[in-house]
This record gives sequence, C-alpha cells and structure tokens, in this order.
Amino acid sequence: MTSPPAGLPVDLRSDTVTRPDARMREAMARAEVGDDVLDGDPTMRALEEEIARLLGTEDALWVPSGSMGNLIALCVHLERGDRFLAPDRAHILDHEVGTAAWLAGGMPRALPWTAGPGAPSPSDITRAVAHGGPYFALRDRLLCLENTHNAAGGTVTAPREHRRLTDAAHDAGLLVHLDGARLWNAAVALGVPPADLAEGADTVQVCLSKGLGAPVGSVLAGGTEFVREARRVRKMLGGGVRQGGVLAAAGLVALERVERLAEDHDHARLLAAGLAERGWETTTPQTNIVMLPVDDPRHTVAVLAARGVLTVPTDAGVRMITHCDVSRHDVLRAVESFPPPGARPAGRRP
Repeated sequence: MTSPPAGLPVDLRSDTVTRPDARMREAMARAEVGDDVLDGDPTMRALEEEIARLLGTEDALWVPSGSMGNLIALCVHLERGDRFLAPDRAHILDHEVGTAAWLAGGMPRALPWTAGPGAPSPSDITRAVAHGGPYFALRDRLLCLENTHNAAGGTVTAPREHRRLTDAAHDAGLLVHLDGARLWNAAVALGVPPADLAEGADTVQVCLSKGLGAPVGSVLAGGTEFVREARRVRKMLGGGVRQGGVLAAAGLVALERVERLAEDHDHARLLAAGLAERGWETTTPQTNIVMLPVDDPRHTVAVLAARGVLTVPTDAGVRMITHCDVSRHDVLRAVESFPPPGARPAGRRP
C-alpha cells in the first residue's frame, strides 16, 4: 500500500477507506469461482476454512459486512424480546442502525466500563442477568463483546480478561458473541494468536476490510450447526453472493498482511505523541485509533479538513485511525496541521 500523492488529504477517518493494491486486484481477477448460493464457490470456501482455522472454530461464513455478521449472530441466538448485554457504546449498540432491535428483536442493555475503557467486569455481567421472575420478565440470552473496542479508542481485551467475561456469561446461562471487527489488531498488539482471543465465545465476527486492505467482507465463525443456520439468515437478509470468490480472493491476500498492522499501531502512537508535543491532550493508543478530546468536535473536524486532514467527530472529541494507506510522512503531515491549542483553539469556535 502507498500513501496518498502530495496534495491529497491524509484520510484518517477510518481504516475502511483503504484501497486494494495491484497484487490484491490481480488475485481477485484470477480467482476461481462458482455459485456460492447454489453449490459453493471454491475460493470463498478456502477463505472460510482458513478463518475457522485461525479462530479455532468448527466453521465460518463470509458476509458482506461486519454489521451483517453481527446481525446474523443476533438473529440466530435471540428469540424476539430476549435481552442481550454489551459494553456501553459498543458498535452493535450505537452504530448498526438499530437492527439489533428492528430485525433481531433484541432488547439491549449496556454494561458500564468498570474494568477500564470499553471493558465491563465479570460482576457486571452477573448482576445484570435476571434470575427467576414471572413469565413476563425479560429473558437474558446473550453477551456481545467487542475487541478492540472502537468507541473506547481501540482498546484491547487480553485473553485472560476475555475468558473471565465469557466464563461469567456462561455461568449465568448466556451465549457469547464476539464482535472482532478489529480482532487482528488486538492479536498483533498482544502478540497472541487470534484463537486465544476468540476462546470461550460461541460465535465470532472478524472483518477483512479494516486495515487489511480488502475492499469488502467479513467472516462469521462458530459451530457447524450455527453456521448452517447463519447461512439461511444471510440469504434472508440478501447477503448471498453468487461468484463471491472474486471478493474472497481479496480476503485471502488480506490475511497474509495481518502482522503489518503493527506498523499502523506505531503510526498511531507517533500521531498521539506528536499531538501531545503540540499541547493537545492525548493518551497512548493501544492499537490504531487515536481519540482527541476537544470542546467542539465538528468545528475541529472542519478546521482539519481545510488543512488537508480528514477525521471523524465523536461525542467527546475527534477520532483518527491509522491504516495501510497512511505512511509515517502522512502522520507527521497530519501532526503539523494541528496548531498548538493555546495559539489557535481549533477545538473552540472563535
């Protein structure tokens, strides 16, 4: 991957803005394909089997997006009116257009971050689950975890903490779904196999188009029976893709690049350190997401865009994400676009 030509904006809005390079495009052009809806696509199947191996699950299913993968898991795990638990501000709660309630029929309950940014504690899970009660009481069915936690700034849950949460959920009679859209980032940051971070989860969703450079696609993994039912739900949602091997080929190339995510993490730390040197309040990122608290996020985003740096406003500030199409030079260029807060308050209206 290469950085944008001089004069083009440095795009830090998301790690989904990456574009497939020549090698990935060639793999897509040469992919062996079949009809995945009817009798299977060989390249798609190869990708699904590789993901299942990496995550330590029985089977896996390609889906067009991580949001669809999460929705399918909810549809399979929940009956209408069941309650599911998730860490506060989880993607599945705040950024998937309410499909958890609208289509899956689930009643969400947000868990507080008592164990650190983005992280509930096992006792939070135990206390949240209703035990007994009349027939018309809410029925708790599922815990949804997120690793890394996007809204918390790409924070990582280590295997031991993850397993304590899944154990608490299972002890309370819950199933566990892991939204691992950036699980690859967590694995690289911790230096552990992805399977160590999926252990204890009944189902896992991982994304191929965040940071790894694939143009589209996620994979939903779990047991054989779950995947069989998930395939039916995918078809109900319009997610069946015919000659999907063209897209799966990009995913296979993407999996060869997981280790390079360490470079994105280095660039995120460089970005945060540079902003701190210029007087901005930042914390050292654990992965590739930098959160910058400002008083007026939308104004700050507009100021930065005018200076050639694209970012995203959040409730509390500005989010910036490094990725394979952002070089060290781009990061330094972005840092220079921030004036010292005291000299020109970009986060406040004049």
